[in-house]
Amino acid sequence: MDYIEKILEKLREWADKLIEVLLGPEAEPEGELIPIPVDDRQRH
Repeated sequence: MDYIEKILEKLREWADKLIEVLLGPEAEPEGELIPIPVDDRQRH
């Protein structure tokens, strides 16, 4: 079983490298949006 786990770990490493090469480095999560105050009162 240990042999199979080592093979699976290597496959995961290769898959991660392949995905990184094809899609670029892992995308960073988007930053939290900053709320912008809006004066929605109508001006007359």
